[in-house]
Amino acid sequence: MKSSGIGGQAVLEGVMMRNKSKYAVAVRKPDGEIAVTHGKTKSLADRSIFFRLPIVRGIVTFVESLVLGMRTLTYSASFYEEEEEKIVSKKEDAKDERKEAVQMGLTVALSVVIALLAFVVLPYGLSQMLSSRISSFAVLGLIEGLIRIVLFVGYVIAISYMRDINRTFMYHGAEHKAINCIENGLELTPENVRRQSRYHKRCGTNFLFIVIFLSIIFFMFLHFDNMWLRIISRIVLVPVIAGVSYEFIRFAGNSENKFVSMLCKPGMLLQMLTTREPDNKVIEVAIASVEEVFDWREYQRRCIAAVKSRAKLKEMHSTDKKRKSRAEIAEEIKRREAERAQRANERAKYIMERERREAELEKLAQDAKEKRSSRREEMLKEQENDDTLDHLDHFFDDEDKGKEK
Repeated sequence: MKSSGIGGQAVLEGVMMRNKSKYAVAVRKPDGEIAVTHGKTKSLADRSIFFRLPIVRGIVTFVESLVLGMRTLTYSASFYEEEEEKIVSKKEDAKDERKEAVQMGLTVALSVVIALLAFVVLPYGLSQMLSSRISSFAVLGLIEGLIRIVLFVGYVIAISYMRDINRTFMYHGAEHKAINCIENGLELTPENVRRQSRYHKRCGTNFLFIVIFLSIIFFMFLHFDNMWLRIISRIVLVPVIAGVSYEFIRFAGNSENKFVSMLCKPGMLLQMLTTREPDNKVIEVAIASVEEVFDWREYQRRCIAAVKSRAKLKEMHSTDKKRKSRAEIAEEIKRREAERAQRANERAKYIMERERREAELEKLAQDAKEKRSSRREEMLKEQENDDTLDHLDHFFDDEDKGKEK
């Protein structure tokens, strides 16, 4: 089936799913109950066509995903914080919301700065230590990229040993399995979800690997004599690389091309580190999040109808393209002539039947006319007879009067 268009991320003991402007977060609370909330996001892409342009939309989506991800992560963490009973007024609530928004912005900004320092500036600095021995800027750019890959993979392996992160990776796997279950045309049940792959081409891990890979290509051929210009150019190009990577991931998610799948393979292999096999309770959370934001039954009905339509068109197209032999062509001509003759005979029979009915109707009309004429003549004769009798009666009456006199 085609891409469902939904995506998400794992949060603390939960899963966030997003479908266009709608999102939902399902969290397994400490008491075992699943808490589900939903909301809507306002995107810059809805305000201007500029933010919907290729590459630009990737940058916008990347930033908005960071903000939404941090917000939903904070929401999931709130269930595991120590609860304190506080009575606050509405004004204080509003202040808390503004304070939370500021803190969220600062957290996202700090996260971006740390990521840039760790995966952009640090690899560049380490690669420059070899500049005295290596004069080729392209080779230094390649070494910088390889260092960046090692740092990223090492970071993922290091955090996977943390218990909370390992649990989060299980929810990450459940998120992929739920989406794969839908896009494979299966009913969204725990049994079907469990049988699905925990790897997905539209995963954020795959996106990050594509970013790193493209950065190697970009930075290998980008060179400035000034060191600070080289660092600034790398930082400035990160959003552009993210936009290009988004376009590739978007294309790959809707493509079954073998070459595209091969390009996605390293990122899929990297998901072996960022996902874990989930248990039933984790899968239930992922299913709850999907069902809150996405009508998967309607999606599957549309996909099945589209597949049937494409199969029918393909069959018609292949039938039209098939070359016929002379014998088949002659047989086709005879068949069409026979059908044409049959239609002509049926048309002739129809005309004859219609003429026969018209003749019968004319005969009936003529008979009715003759009957009316004969009845009219009979009535005239009866009238004449009556007049004659009346005249004779008058004659006899006069004769009787004469006798009396």
